[in-house]
Amino acid sequence: MRGVLVWLALLAQPALGWDGNLRPLETGVVAGRWAAVGRIDLGSRGFCSGTLIAPDVVLTAAHCLFDKATGEPYRASELTFLAGWRDGRAEADRAGAMILPHPGYRPGLEEGSMAHRDQIGSDLGLIKLGEPILLPSITPAATGSFPRGGDRVEIVSYARDRSEAASMQDACAVLGTEGRMVVLDCVTDFGASGAPVFRDTAYGSELVSVISAGAEVNGRPVTIAVPVEGLLDDLMAELDRAWRAAAPGARRASVQSGGMGAGGAKFLKAGEGP
Repeated sequence: MRGVLVWLALLAQPALGWDGNLRPLETGVVAGRWAAVGRIDLGSRGFCSGTLIAPDVVLTAAHCLFDKATGEPYRASELTFLAGWRDGRAEADRAGAMILPHPGYRPGLEEGSMAHRDQIGSDLGLIKLGEPILLPSITPAATGSFPRGGDRVEIVSYARDRSEAASMQDACAVLGTEGRMVVLDCVTDFGASGAPVFRDTAYGSELVSVISAGAEVNGRPVTIAVPVEGLLDDLMAELDRAWRAAAPGARRASVQSGGMGAGGAKFLKAGEGP
């Protein structure tokens, strides 16, 4: 994957979007399977994609938890998770009560720099919901092991110009991995940040990584995702500790790990975001 690393390090012009095999999940029957995937509204400042992985926890990209205009983390209460959002209606909607970006993620690094590239592997974040989602129609997504080159995967996301219903890309492949970066041959757009990447198994679909950024290899647009294996268990444990430690009156405040700097969105594309 040397070509990917060179491009991420020396990026001067962002990649253009391309929808590829994208298809909207327009009917209730089809969309119902993916009801754990939802849109995360960032106040009035845009949206990201996210996935319910426990009744009261949503997994997304760490950069989605920061306001790119101010470089500060959002207040948890500014974030709303709309599970299964489709045509103006959510299967369930919940406000955030606490956020936790991965401690290795630092917003504000120069896009295309080596430091920026090196931290992509920690671009994961969690949102603790104010109330759990306990509906039989919404089952939290199961998570799985590290993706491997050649794996066939599916992406379910919301994005620019398709914010009113989730869309599926189900003919994607893992081109390869480098450290904690997974390179996919599918292409995503703004709003798809934080979207889940699923792999089918004999026991059902498992969430194996999260969309972080767009890139280009030899003139070909690709997507960079972050594997959940090796990071998510520790992040969930830290969220549980922070939640238990917070006083009831303070639980709606954001939690920001040490080492965070100022910054904004890190999706490597031109236009409005995240």
